[in-house]
Amino acid sequence: MLFDTMDLGATFVFAISGATRGVRRRLDLFGVLVVAWAAAVAGGIARDLLIGAVPPASIADWRYLAAAVAAGVLGFFASDLIGRLRTPVLLFDAAGLCLFAVTGTQKALAYGLNPAMAAILGMITCIGGGVARDLLTLQVPTVLRAELYAVAALAGAGSISLGFVLGLPALPVALFGAGLCLFLRLMSIYRGWRLPVAGSNREYSKETD
Repeated sequence: MLFDTMDLGATFVFAISGATRGVRRRLDLFGVLVVAWAAAVAGGIARDLLIGAVPPASIADWRYLAAAVAAGVLGFFASDLIGRLRTPVLLFDAAGLCLFAVTGTQKALAYGLNPAMAAILGMITCIGGGVARDLLTLQVPTVLRAELYAVAALAGAGSISLGFVLGLPALPVALFGAGLCLFLRLMSIYRGWRLPVAGSNREYSKETD
């Protein structure tokens, strides 16, 4: 029940981030719903296909579609309210990132993957939705830029795998992993924590932006 709640929660907040981005790009209602659904389920579908959990949960279980559609409609009609938040897309994306870091890794471990690969699958679960959202709205995916995005996801997923190896209680490990992922992502957003960017001079960096 806890896994399902976290997975659906991550689906909802990622869908909100997709819907908000769609509204900013001035898409119609159908376009916003498409972006919301893609942002919500792309990572989970990739994870399930890679571990052999077919059909993927986000397709087999109607609740995932319902969560994505509800978030899409909310994001479309309440865009003014959501827009009052500071960097709303990034905040909802960060929330979904930390939740999917937990559920993606836990599901991979439950299907018998070794802890290292389970952490990588957890990271893929996190970044897949963001990549789909960014590509559909014609933006360079956040994961390919200097921000701590995939690194934050991998840190959270890795801590889940480490806790599994050490035999630690699942709930505290899940909370720690989600918290670590969220902390790193928020530090990237608000404090500018970044990875090194290709090219050492400022002029080259401006050209590639």
